[in-house]
This record gives sequence, C-alpha cells and structure tokens, in this order.
Amino acid sequence: MLPLQSTLISIIINGLQQGAIFALLGIGLTIVLGTMKFLNLAHGALYLVGAYIGMLFSVQRSLADGTLYNLGYTTVGLKATEATVFGVTVNLNFLLAMVMVPLIVFGIGMLMERFVARPFYDRPETGQLLVTFGLALVVQEIIRALFGPTTFQAYQPVQGTIAGIVSLWRITIIGISLVLIAATYLMIEKTDFGLVVRAGTEDSEMVRLLGIPITRSYSLVFALGAALAAFAGLIGASFQTVSPPIGTERALVPAFLTIVVGGAGSVVGAIAGGMVLGFVFAGFQQLAPQWSSIVLFGSVAVVILTRPEGLFGSAEVST
Repeated sequence: MLPLQSTLISIIINGLQQGAIFALLGIGLTIVLGTMKFLNLAHGALYLVGAYIGMLFSVQRSLADGTLYNLGYTTVGLKATEATVFGVTVNLNFLLAMVMVPLIVFGIGMLMERFVARPFYDRPETGQLLVTFGLALVVQEIIRALFGPTTFQAYQPVQGTIAGIVSLWRITIIGISLVLIAATYLMIEKTDFGLVVRAGTEDSEMVRLLGIPITRSYSLVFALGAALAAFAGLIGASFQTVSPPIGTERALVPAFLTIVVGGAGSVVGAIAGGMVLGFVFAGFQQLAPQWSSIVLFGSVAVVILTRPEGLFGSAEVST
C-alpha cells in the first residue's frame, strides 16, 4: 500500500474513533445543559470513573501504590478471561464491562442529580460551576488515593488486525460507538421520552404547565448523560493511557468544545461537532502533531465568531 493511502486510512480510522468518543461525551453534556440549563463540570469525572471501573472489569491490574495497595491488595479486578471467536482473541470481561459500567454510572448519575444538581437548578450558574467543579476534584483525588498516580497503559480487548494494517479493536470501537450514538439519537428523536426532553430544551416551564412530570425526566436525562460519559471512558481507556487527570484533559474540555461547535441542546449538533473535531484532531495528529491542539481550539474559535449558536443550535438555547 502506498504511504499516502496508508496515511489517509489512518486519519479516517482515528478520526472516526476520536469523533465517536467526542460525540458520546457531547451528547451526554448537551442534553443536560439543554434540558436543565445545568452546567455540569463534573461530566469529565464520570468519564474518569467509567475508565477505572471498566479497566478493573476488563483486565486484572497490579497496583503499585495507593490505599488499596497499602491495605494489602496487590491486584484488583476480575481474572481476565479470554476466548477465541472466529480466530480472534476476545477479552470476555470487556463484554461484562460494557453492560455493568453504564448501569453503575447510571445509578451514580441518578444520585448526583438528586443530591448535587437538583438543589442548584434555580441558583446562579456560578453556584452550579463551583459545586460540580468541586465534585470533579473530589472524585479525582479519591481515584488518586485508591489507585495512586500510576499511569496505566492502554489494553486491547480484541486482538488482531485487518489486512495487517488496521487494528481490529479500533474498528470494533467505532462500530460499538456508532450503534450507541444511533440508539441515543433514535430515543431522543423518536420516543415520547425524547419528545419531553426536546420540549424541555425549548421551554421547560411550559412542559411543567402542561402537567408533565419533568423532574422525573430530569433524573433520567442526567443519568443517561452520566452513562454515556462513562461508556466513553470505558472505550477510551482501551486505546489511551489511564491516570487521574484524564477526566479534565480528555473529557470535560472536549465535551464543551463539541457542544460549542454543534450547538447547545442539539443531539445532532453534538454528533456532528464530535465528528468534525475528531477528524480535525486526528488529521493534525497524523500530519503535524505539534499543531493538533492549536488547530482544534482555533477551529472552535472560528465557529464561535461566525456562528455563535453552533452548527445545529438555536440562538435562543445558546443564549
């Protein structure tokens, strides 16, 4: 294969992979921001929790330091179980993690909405920012205390390559993410629950006046956003190193950039924004790595200057 062809394939695969992660993060954040007008700076902490829980479910890890090690636990997690399916080695624990991680963090999201978010719905945005940012720092330090500052290396639950060029696991990540994104889109756009969510995005007060129990919908929306962030952390940990700061560096900032580009409150916008930024970042990572972050932020600045409401957002919701 020619070098140019190989480079283009790499950019496409990495762009789809990174774009899917950004889209999952963006969808979770935008439905909370659009529906509840709640600024959740703890969104990245949910990504962090999902990454660590998924890591422990998916593969056995040795602990070098941290409270768990000091208590005498030299290893943590389930015993890694593998099977060969059609000649491909698959970590069966990851299949369990794909089910358990979203369910566990969905429950965490319900608790966060009830005890952290709900008391601040009618308070100024500064209160929301402070409480959620403080929660994010607490979660990060708890993770650091339990596991130490150790950086865990990426792991691949599915081994093998396609034609000796493209990692089979990267293709699997893209497929799983796109299916989940499509399912979330259909739920928001084609179901009664989604209708309430979209109506709440436009005018939550009118939804209340119509007698719809929007508080219950708020809990489900917040928990859904948490589960999507955790799932992003689960698959993100399989191709990137894992350490306590990743919640802010790899999740919170990209999630906000995604909804700025796509438009606050728009699920379609979150998907489009995630994919656009994913391809921009992947392309420059491949061609000029030193410029990738600069170009990423620069492209967001261009969108803000030319279309402040985002590609698919409305001016009213953006305001």
